[in-house]
Amino acid sequence: MGASPILFWHRANPDAAERFVRRIVERGEGLSKFPEMGRMVPELPGTGIREIIEGRYRIVYRVQTKAIQVLTVFEGHRQFPSGDIVG
Repeated sequence: MGASPILFWHRANPDAAERFVRRIVERGEGLSKFPEMGRMVPELPGTGIREIIEGRYRIVYRVQTKAIQVLTVFEGHRQFPSGDIVG
C-alpha cells in the first residue's frame, strides 16, 4: 500500500491536508446522528458494513451499538482494500 493522501498532502500543502481531515471528521460526526445514511458496501454483501462518499473518497464504516467505527478511507478509483477491514 502506498503513502496515504494525508501524508502526501501534508508535505505538499499542510492547509489542504487539514481541510481534508476536517471534512472526513465532519462526515463522521454526521453519521452519529444518521448512522444508516450510507449505502451498504457492494464488495462486502451481508456484512452490515456501510460507506459514504466524500469527494472522490470512500469512507467505510460499521455501525456499533453506541458508536460508528470508521474502518478505512480510500480513493474510490482504487481497488477495495479488503485487507484493511478488521473482523
